[in-house]
Amino acid sequence: IILYVPYKLQKPFQKIQARLVRELEKKFSGRHVIIVAQRNILGKSYARSQKTKGLRPRSRTLTAVQDAILEDIVYPTEITGKRTRCKVDGRRILKVYLDGRDQANVEGRTDTYAAVYGK
Repeated sequence: IILYVPYKLQKPFQKIQARLVRELEKKFSGRHVIIVAQRNILGKSYARSQKTKGLRPRSRTLTAVQDAILEDIVYPTEITGKRTRCKVDGRRILKVYLDGRDQANVEGRTDTYAAVYGK
């Protein structure tokens, strides 16, 4: 189950995320619950209005948003490293290394993380 919250409310949600996720998983009989902030991606051809001049913010680029979503998905755990593996047929596989201290909490959720990030 994926919960999308507005970006501005992400910080307050992360403060109570552990309790909220635990209660929701109890309520939905053991299904995994993930909280992700709703983010905007602005294209390269983004043009601002006359009032607000300037370039598009780095936080709205495609790669920045994808990295931030990945951080949201694995939130209580920290990402310690990333490797991108390019196959011969052109596919890319992103291998993410998570913090070893939280291994007990993350062990059963890795398939869920992969499925959610794939969407």
